[in-house]
Amino acid sequence: MRTAGRLVRGAAGAAALALLAVGCSGAPEAPEGGKGSSEEEREERANKEARPEKPARAKLIGDGSTAYIGPQPNQPRFGKLEPGQKPPQFVVFSWDGAGEDSKKLFSHFRQVGRKYDAHMTYFLSGIYLLPESEADRYRPPGRGRGASDIGYLKDENIRATLEQLRGAWLDGSEIGTHFNGHFCGPGGVGDWSSEQWKSEIEQAKWFVSNWKTATGWNDLEPLPFDYDRELVGGRTPCLEGRDNLLPAAREMGFRYDSSGNGTQVWPDKEGDLWDLPLQQVPMPGRSFETLSMDYNFLANQSGTVDGDPAMRERWGRQMRDGLLAGFDRAYDGNRAPMIIGNHFEGWNGGVYMKAVEDVIREICPKADVHCVSFRQLVDWLDEQDPAILEKLRTLGVGEAPEGGWGNFPAVPATAGTSPPSGPSGPSGSGKPRG
Repeated sequence: MRTAGRLVRGAAGAAALALLAVGCSGAPEAPEGGKGSSEEEREERANKEARPEKPARAKLIGDGSTAYIGPQPNQPRFGKLEPGQKPPQFVVFSWDGAGEDSKKLFSHFRQVGRKYDAHMTYFLSGIYLLPESEADRYRPPGRGRGASDIGYLKDENIRATLEQLRGAWLDGSEIGTHFNGHFCGPGGVGDWSSEQWKSEIEQAKWFVSNWKTATGWNDLEPLPFDYDRELVGGRTPCLEGRDNLLPAAREMGFRYDSSGNGTQVWPDKEGDLWDLPLQQVPMPGRSFETLSMDYNFLANQSGTVDGDPAMRERWGRQMRDGLLAGFDRAYDGNRAPMIIGNHFEGWNGGVYMKAVEDVIREICPKADVHCVSFRQLVDWLDEQDPAILEKLRTLGVGEAPEGGWGNFPAVPATAGTSPPSGPSGPSGSGKPRG
């Protein structure tokens, strides 16, 4: 762990207009082929370069690490829900950490997303854009400078991560935050004050917005977005420290948080922030449910990242079937948005990555299913009639409206109605983890 040095909060550099190879037409683009596309058409679409055709003049920001090129491309359009209309089924696939290392899972799942028309949220750990030689720029609350419970990336992996972040945003996906040093347990993020959380968020923004200052790589293209505008949500390490995070997150411009432990019911706001927690889903063959995240399935199976090879295929099937069971009860029931969390890890021989890919392949092409980012979901939620959302929150887990959607909601929602908890069992995983 590094303990010497200082944190640099700013960087010199005049803003300028420049033509960028990452130019953008500025207009939302509908995916080719739609839900009815064949496997071959989806494969061909996924293999196309995910860049808009027309270059645009872009305004460099700060030291040129980021640039404003206009509205984000490849954004889906959803209408306002009307009384008696069945809600679309939203599914959010999210990734904690979101770095591109030698396993190349970031680039792989970007390709999967393009193939199956799935936008996703990538929760970036800020220090993944900070060379280890510059680690003393990070000042984690309550720890020495440069300290981190996750490793710094090699230079080639930082470059690869920058490439994937650039491409993911142009694909239409979201770049959120998993904050920085991933400190869990006693003395970790669970003990941080709101002021310490603000420092952590400010530093996460700085690492993204000033990577050229930290790396000296002035020959590389900027990230094609203003992170001060784009960063609207995150997930805490190990799902800890949420109570003191929320006041800081509101002040720092967040619109949602996904650090909670919930069930498959329609979300509500906590203060001014949408609460979009991981959800309890079935654990096939077991008497309890667990959180909809790869780590929590692992914790209930092997308890280690390198479990019995003879059991791995079974464990992967169990996660796949559990997520599909959770999806089915929402799709056929209350249509609550489904939240799924993952890590770019090869735990237990990569069976969880295969399970997630199988689920994406199975559900994202279905009729009336939209695999979206958290930002796209909250954009839709903010557009809706609050009375209709309030009525949707009266439906329990897997509960379809009595009499069908055509009569729902039959009467105005009652102010102050609390969503039912719905059936769920203990997570069985000890401590949830993000």
